[in-house]
Amino acid sequence: MNQIGAERVMEILKENGTLVTLDEAKIILSFMINLATLSLDQIFENES
Repeated sequence: MNQIGAERVMEILKENGTLVTLDEAKIILSFMINLATLSLDQIFENES
């Protein structure tokens, strides 16, 4: 499975007009991973 890095997060945000530092990108990436994990947990919990 390919994983996106904080540098790529910075690039994507910059392409859309938002400049962030590497530390901010790491925080954003961590938040997104946590949100995705919680969403998947909830989906699978509802299926069982």
